[in-house]
Amino acid sequence: MNIDPAVLTTVLLVIADWTIRIVALFIVPKDRKPTAAMAWLLAIFLIPFIGVLMYLLIGNAKLPKKRRERQKEIDGLIAANVHAHDYTVDRSAWPAWFTSIVRQNRILGALPASGGNRAELIGDYQQSIDRMAAEIDTAERFVNVEFFIVAWDDTTRGFFAAMERAVQRGVKVRLLMDYIASAKVPIHKESIAELDRIGVEWHYLLPVKPFKGQFQRPDLRNHRKLVVVDGQVAYTGSQNLISRDYDSPKNQKRGLKWQELVTRVTGPTVAAINTVFLSDWYAETGENLHETAHVPVAEVDVDPSPDALVCQIVPSGPSFDEENNLRMFLGLVNAAQEKVIITSPYFVPDEAMMYAITSAKFRGLDVQLFVSEIGDQGMVWHAQRSYYEPLLRAGVRIFLYPGPFILHSKHMSIDDDIAFIGSSNMDIRSFLLNFEISMLVRGESFVRDMREVEEGYRAVSRELTLDDWLREPAKAKFLDGVARLTSALE
Repeated sequence: MNIDPAVLTTVLLVIADWTIRIVALFIVPKDRKPTAAMAWLLAIFLIPFIGVLMYLLIGNAKLPKKRRERQKEIDGLIAANVHAHDYTVDRSAWPAWFTSIVRQNRILGALPASGGNRAELIGDYQQSIDRMAAEIDTAERFVNVEFFIVAWDDTTRGFFAAMERAVQRGVKVRLLMDYIASAKVPIHKESIAELDRIGVEWHYLLPVKPFKGQFQRPDLRNHRKLVVVDGQVAYTGSQNLISRDYDSPKNQKRGLKWQELVTRVTGPTVAAINTVFLSDWYAETGENLHETAHVPVAEVDVDPSPDALVCQIVPSGPSFDEENNLRMFLGLVNAAQEKVIITSPYFVPDEAMMYAITSAKFRGLDVQLFVSEIGDQGMVWHAQRSYYEPLLRAGVRIFLYPGPFILHSKHMSIDDDIAFIGSSNMDIRSFLLNFEISMLVRGESFVRDMREVEEGYRAVSRELTLDDWLREPAKAKFLDGVARLTSALE
């Protein structure tokens, strides 16, 4: 019997199509949130062959087995030596809910909360880089640097010069940068050439080099930002080591400038920030620096005053089994009694976070959200906008930070004495796919400083009202909805 090749091809395609759909129903929902599973299934059902290729490329949020095993080894080492980080005040003075969140963070991220810290906030872009450079000029033993993006340009030239002087003094300077984020900067080759010239020992984070056996899901990135000098002082926050326009011709054409917030920290928590760097260094290189680039808490200056801060470092990312940062955020919002103020450049929450934020408002709290009025990433910006209407209807106040600035700061304040700051956005990517670092802080002085920063945002921002939002064009809202669907593709 002769079969028409066209008919045979059609039959085979139909069989393949339905096989893909049926197999996807078994594989995709496993260990995945319902919204993410539905988004993937929708993509596979509508565009089966392309959807499957996308799923094979970015459908697995886990790192390679070897990398996950190293993280577990690191967590075990931290747990075995946790006393080396632990210095605190009387925990009996803590509210019960704060104690429980600290316990959760320690179970998930291994690092304890410590007292005796001081921290200041730096919101000036160039000043924060200059302050870090000045700190490097005091280094006697080591400098550990880790950024999502590193570039050698007019803004960072002083930082690179400080690293060069440190190397010339015999100080060991180590630097980690995310591979994809840094490599796509137009001046990347010049930047790594300068690092080589001045003698900095540097490595890529999460390199994607399949022909060298280095491959994982390409959009799993290390988004952390930190600098540690001699184990005595550290910086962390939202800012990358690059110019304020990210050396991007597209940004320069639009006149975009990034607005950041960085914190300078002294005290026992510096050891915890340094531990995050040491962990990443070990994960990428296999080299354990505990003996050469670690300072015990006993050798760190501790602030004995009543105003000293309790701080806890919370690392998160795809090498952890749980979404450490999301769980902390949820715990804080649900525990708040008076006020929740959130600042995030990319606000794409999951259902749990939306319920927590709107429930806080329904409980009678003052809930505010600061976001950028314009966006630098179209799909993320549209996905973010899709959440404005339910937030506004719940009574959440939304403030739009004006262009040409991109409000890139990432922080939240709770009531009068709790806050966090770090590299983590309030979006699904930061919750699940990016390596992030967050610092939880208990202390009224720190929150007062953060409230001054928030008031500065408020003074220049435009408050978005429900009436304003309802006048938005239907075309824009359609794009918002489409972007929201794609944002769930974890």
